[in-house]
Amino acid sequence: MMRALILGGIADASLLAAEIARAGIDAVYSYGGRTRTPADQPLPTRSGGFGGVSGLADYISRERITHVIDATHPFAAEMSRHAIAACAAAGTPLIALERAPWAKAPDDTWIEVVDVNAAVAALPEARANVFLAIGRQHIAPFAAKPQHAYTLRFVDPPDVPLPFAADVIVSRGPFTIDGETEMMRTRGIAWIVARNSGGDGARAKIDAARLLGLPVIMISRPNLPERKRVESVAEVMQWLGHRTCLGA
Repeated sequence: MMRALILGGIADASLLAAEIARAGIDAVYSYGGRTRTPADQPLPTRSGGFGGVSGLADYISRERITHVIDATHPFAAEMSRHAIAACAAAGTPLIALERAPWAKAPDDTWIEVVDVNAAVAALPEARANVFLAIGRQHIAPFAAKPQHAYTLRFVDPPDVPLPFAADVIVSRGPFTIDGETEMMRTRGIAWIVARNSGGDGARAKIDAARLLGLPVIMISRPNLPERKRVESVAEVMQWLGHRTCLGA
């Protein structure tokens, strides 16, 4: 009997959950627990960590999981590594649903860096208005350059003090090019720091930066061990032995 575990984190994970529910596949959707008000899913859900590799492997065995789909954020590297190791230990098939990264367009001004610390170093020394579009768990290193006027955007209001003074926008995407362009103009944004997450839901800020001629410090995705990877819900459903009916 098939039983799937979806490790959620991207918008396509919700599309996958809907398709799996429509196909009548027994499955569990797992949230990482970072968002206080996660979107409802048509499947049984759980929230929070598993307790490392051994905890996830135990969960897979205890819950009789036969297939694991890693649909976490492309920068949730620790969870992805845990999934690879746990599935190997449990002998359970694993597939990653991972959207393609954004490609630099001819009119883009990107400074491509390998990690957050390199992004901090790439910012100018002179004071500037900076939009940090990188998630709250990655902002602490920017305290090394407190001279900048930072704008942050979170899904939930911060529940702990920020490591530096910043203007916080609380909003949930997807965002539009017009909306992002207006936000950047209104706030006088001169630099954007972003992670190369890919997909359409967060792309508008990149397109807006291009329209405004603003530089983007683009953080590359972390390297992960080799694993089976696809870019669409349809490919995951085929892997599970089902056809999709997206849009039906």
